[in-house]
Amino acid sequence: MAHIVKYSEAGYIGLHGIIIIAQAKGEALSVEEVATRLHSSKHHVAKVLQMMVRAGYLKSTRGPAGGFVLAKDPAKITFLEIYELIEGKVSAGFCPLDKEHCPFDRNCIFNNVTRHLTDEFIRYMSEEVIANYVESV
Repeated sequence: MAHIVKYSEAGYIGLHGIIIIAQAKGEALSVEEVATRLHSSKHHVAKVLQMMVRAGYLKSTRGPAGGFVLAKDPAKITFLEIYELIEGKVSAGFCPLDKEHCPFDRNCIFNNVTRHLTDEFIRYMSEEVIANYVESV
């Protein structure tokens, strides 16, 4: 089955992982705990979480009581920040194939739908914050 929008495994781990860690409300979660909740490889989860540590979104501590905790206010972390940290800057081009020259001089056969979808994706991702998914206790 084809998907118009498809996230990478790393993007999935980044967004879902930071929410899981935020929901722990300061309790350190191990890589194993996050990987188990995400049904993902421990090594892949560790790699993505370390990217977020280096960028200042998470803090990590070693040892038996160690793990990952949120380093920033979840109300100030947008989905777009995390997505772009992992995937790179999202840009809205006019051609879905990034071609410089279109064989149709007048109108794109896609009617710029990919640009509109990308603009909508950027809008949504920049408005959603991690705090929206942290349960109130």
